[in-house]
Order: sequence, then structure tokens, then C-alpha cells
Amino acid sequence: MAVTVAEHWFGTRLTLDLWHPNCWAIDATGRTDGGVLAHAIYNSPKTDGAAPQSVNGLFTAFGKTTEAVESLLDAIRASDRAGDLLELQERFGRARNAPGNVVREFFLEYDPADMVCPTLLEHGFVHSAPVRIEDGREEWQVCFVGDRSDIRDSLDGVRQDAGAEVEIESMSSSGIGGRTARKRRLDTLTTTQREVYEHARSEGYYEWPRGTSTRELADDLDVSKTTLLEHLRKAESKLLDP
Repeated sequence: MAVTVAEHWFGTRLTLDLWHPNCWAIDATGRTDGGVLAHAIYNSPKTDGAAPQSVNGLFTAFGKTTEAVESLLDAIRASDRAGDLLELQERFGRARNAPGNVVREFFLEYDPADMVCPTLLEHGFVHSAPVRIEDGREEWQVCFVGDRSDIRDSLDGVRQDAGAEVEIESMSSSGIGGRTARKRRLDTLTTTQREVYEHARSEGYYEWPRGTSTRELADDLDVSKTTLLEHLRKAESKLLDP
């Protein structure tokens, strides 16, 4: 289906949890502690007008430690689904606001037939943010350009055509016009991130003096303080990102 977005488009914004076969990033992150952000894809310059046999993508590897990122990059290099990996200068990674303590930006050549993005687009899901891949799963921020009632059938089409597993993490009505910047940013949060952020806000965590502590918030939500802080910081990063 042809996909166009009008100036005052209104539709549905979704966060999808996705797995599909033949993906080097899903395989590598499933076997290591690191993660990958997928930014942009470029056709290989070696093509002659026919369908490209390979494309080059721009990615950021991230992790808690240098060892975790090194293991991830080694797993990517070892994948039979990945071609040449070219690391960029270290300063590029942090500029992309990647999560984790250590980030490394790189180009990678791979087969475009392994990509799920064209299948999502064909079924009306327009990619709206870098894809985050961790623990052998992909997190897609997408906008659906059809009627909300058609989403379920369209997801079934993606599952069938790509051999994919797809679940909806969050879904909200959205649009380019008529919504405040704050509401659009809230829509980028996962269900868990939004729950943690909204609870912290309602309990006075962002007031001065603070009405609660992170330990009390963690107890309220029955999670560890470390988990609470991770969700809260990720939510804050999305809400404050210009």
C-alpha cells in the first residue's frame, strides 16, 4: 500500500515489541549483554541499478561496560548475516544519545532481504524513531496511517509476510497537528516507563522538597530501586530530548 503523511495527519502511534528471523542484531543481542540502536540505511555503492545485494546501515552499539560492547561487536562480526563492520570515531556515538555507559557507532553491510522495515511499511506502519534491539528483541516506534480498527489485521499481515512475532507494548491516538509537544513525547514512552514516570509525578517526586524517595517509589511498584531508576531515567531522557 502507498503511504503518505498529510500535513495535519491524525492516526495511531505504537510501540511494537518484535522478533523476526535472519537478523544479525537479534541474534547478537540475544547472546550478549549489549544492545544496538539502528539509525539509517544506505544503498551499497556497488549496485548497478538492479535491486541491491547489500546495504550499509548506521548503528550504535551500547552496553554497561566496555567488555559487554566488545562482546557484542565480536558477535556481530561472527554472524553469517553480517558483512563488513566499520567502526566510527568514538565521539559520534554519544552524540546520538544512546543508552548505556559505553557506546560505539559503526557502519555495517548486510542483506536488505533480512530487513523487516519494508514489510512494516507495506502494511501501513511508518518508522518514527531509531530501532532499539536488546535481549534478542526489537523495539519499534511507529505511526499507523490507516484506521485504528485495521491495526490488528495489519499486524497479522506483518506476522505472516515476515515470519515475525509482534506484540503491542503501547498504543495511543496521535497526530502532527492539534497535540502539544509534551503529549507527543509522552506517547514515545513504553507502558512501563509511563507508569513509573506518572507514579513518581503523582507522588511528588519532582516537587521541591520531594514528596517521596526512589526507594519508596520502588516499593510502591514492587520493583528494585535499580529497576525503578532505569525506567525513570529512560523516561526522563525521552521527555527532555529536544
